[in-house]
Amino acid sequence: MKIVQIIFISFVALIHIYIVYLEMVLWTTKKGIKTFGLKNKDFAEETKVMAANQGLYNGFLAAGLIWSIIIKNTDFAMFFLICVFIAGIYGSYSTKKKSILYIQTIPASLGIILILLF
Repeated sequence: MKIVQIIFISFVALIHIYIVYLEMVLWTTKKGIKTFGLKNKDFAEETKVMAANQGLYNGFLAAGLIWSIIIKNTDFAMFFLICVFIAGIYGSYSTKKKSILYIQTIPASLGIILILLF
Protein backbone atom coordinates (compact mmCIF):
# COMPACT_ATOMS: atom_id res chain seq x y z
CA MET A 1 0.00 0.00 0.00
CA LYS A 2 1.44 3.37 -1.06
CA ILE A 3 1.67 6.30 1.36
CA VAL A 4 -0.70 8.44 -0.71
CA GLN A 5 -3.31 5.67 -0.54
CA ILE A 6 -2.87 5.38 3.21
CA ILE A 7 -3.30 9.15 3.58
CA PHE A 8 -6.58 9.22 1.65
CA ILE A 9 -7.95 6.08 3.28
CA SER A 10 -7.06 7.55 6.69
CA PHE A 11 -8.74 10.84 5.76
CA VAL A 12 -11.98 9.06 4.84
CA ALA A 13 -11.80 7.03 8.07
CA LEU A 14 -11.31 10.21 10.12
CA ILE A 15 -14.31 11.83 8.43
CA HIS A 16 -16.41 8.85 9.47
CA ILE A 17 -15.08 8.87 13.02
CA TYR A 18 -16.20 12.51 13.23
CA ILE A 19 -19.61 11.58 11.80
CA VAL A 20 -19.89 8.86 14.47
CA TYR A 21 -19.19 11.51 17.12
CA LEU A 22 -21.78 13.87 15.63
CA GLU A 23 -24.47 11.21 15.36
CA MET A 24 -23.86 9.33 18.60
CA VAL A 25 -22.76 12.11 20.96
CA LEU A 26 -23.76 15.51 19.59
CA TRP A 27 -27.11 14.70 17.91
CA THR A 28 -29.26 16.48 20.53
CA THR A 29 -26.90 19.43 21.05
CA LYS A 30 -26.97 22.77 19.21
CA LYS A 31 -24.04 21.57 17.07
CA GLY A 32 -25.80 18.35 16.09
CA ILE A 33 -29.13 20.05 15.40
CA LYS A 34 -27.42 22.67 13.22
CA THR A 35 -25.14 20.21 11.42
CA PHE A 36 -27.96 17.90 10.42
CA GLY A 37 -30.59 20.60 9.90
CA LEU A 38 -32.95 19.13 12.46
CA LYS A 39 -36.25 20.88 13.17
CA ASN A 40 -35.69 21.39 16.88
CA LYS A 41 -34.40 19.81 20.09
CA ASP A 42 -37.59 17.78 20.60
CA PHE A 43 -37.20 16.22 17.16
CA ALA A 44 -33.54 15.50 17.92
CA GLU A 45 -34.54 13.76 21.16
CA GLU A 46 -37.18 11.69 19.34
CA THR A 47 -34.68 10.54 16.70
CA LYS A 48 -31.54 10.11 18.78
CA VAL A 49 -31.73 6.28 18.82
CA MET A 50 -31.99 6.24 15.02
CA ALA A 51 -29.06 8.66 14.79
CA ALA A 52 -26.96 6.50 17.11
CA ASN A 53 -27.69 3.52 14.86
CA GLN A 54 -26.51 5.53 11.83
CA GLY A 55 -23.43 6.51 13.79
CA LEU A 56 -22.68 2.89 14.53
CA TYR A 57 -22.78 2.04 10.83
CA ASN A 58 -20.44 4.93 10.08
CA GLY A 59 -18.17 3.54 12.77
CA PHE A 60 -18.10 0.19 10.97
CA LEU A 61 -17.05 1.96 7.76
CA ALA A 62 -14.24 3.73 9.62
CA ALA A 63 -13.18 0.47 11.30
CA GLY A 64 -13.05 -1.33 7.96
CA LEU A 65 -10.91 1.40 6.44
CA ILE A 66 -8.55 1.42 9.42
CA TRP A 67 -8.31 -2.36 9.31
CA SER A 68 -7.46 -2.24 5.60
CA ILE A 69 -4.51 0.03 6.44
CA ILE A 70 -3.35 -2.23 9.28
CA ILE A 71 -3.38 -5.33 7.08
CA LYS A 72 -2.20 -3.35 4.04
CA ASN A 73 -4.95 -4.72 1.82
CA THR A 74 -6.13 -2.48 -1.01
CA ASP A 75 -8.96 -4.86 -1.96
CA PHE A 76 -10.41 -4.49 1.52
CA ALA A 77 -9.93 -0.71 1.36
CA MET A 78 -11.60 -0.60 -2.05
CA PHE A 79 -14.68 -2.39 -0.70
CA PHE A 80 -15.11 0.09 2.15
CA LEU A 81 -14.36 3.12 -0.05
CA ILE A 82 -17.03 1.95 -2.49
CA CYS A 83 -19.45 1.56 0.44
CA VAL A 84 -18.70 5.14 1.52
CA PHE A 85 -19.07 6.36 -2.08
CA ILE A 86 -22.49 4.71 -2.44
CA ALA A 87 -23.62 5.93 0.99
CA GLY A 88 -22.59 9.46 0.03
CA ILE A 89 -24.49 9.33 -3.26
CA TYR A 90 -27.60 7.95 -1.58
CA GLY A 91 -27.35 10.34 1.36
CA SER A 92 -27.01 13.32 -0.94
CA TYR A 93 -29.95 12.19 -3.05
CA SER A 94 -32.25 11.24 -0.17
CA THR A 95 -31.59 14.32 1.98
CA LYS A 96 -31.15 16.76 -0.90
CA LYS A 97 -27.92 17.97 0.76
CA LYS A 98 -25.07 18.42 -1.68
CA SER A 99 -22.63 18.79 1.22
CA ILE A 100 -22.70 15.01 1.66
CA LEU A 101 -21.22 14.68 -1.83
CA TYR A 102 -18.30 16.88 -0.84
CA ILE A 103 -17.78 15.39 2.60
CA GLN A 104 -18.15 11.68 1.81
CA THR A 105 -18.29 10.94 -1.90
CA ILE A 106 -15.42 13.02 -3.23
CA PRO A 107 -12.80 11.86 -0.69
CA ALA A 108 -13.90 8.23 -1.20
CA SER A 109 -13.70 8.73 -4.97
CA LEU A 110 -10.16 10.02 -4.68
CA GLY A 111 -9.21 7.03 -2.55
CA ILE A 112 -10.71 4.66 -5.13
CA ILE A 113 -8.86 6.40 -7.97
CA LEU A 114 -5.56 6.24 -6.07
CA ILE A 115 -5.99 2.52 -5.48
CA LEU A 116 -6.77 1.96 -9.16
CA LEU A 117 -3.78 4.05 -10.31
CA PHE A 118 -1.16 2.44 -8.07
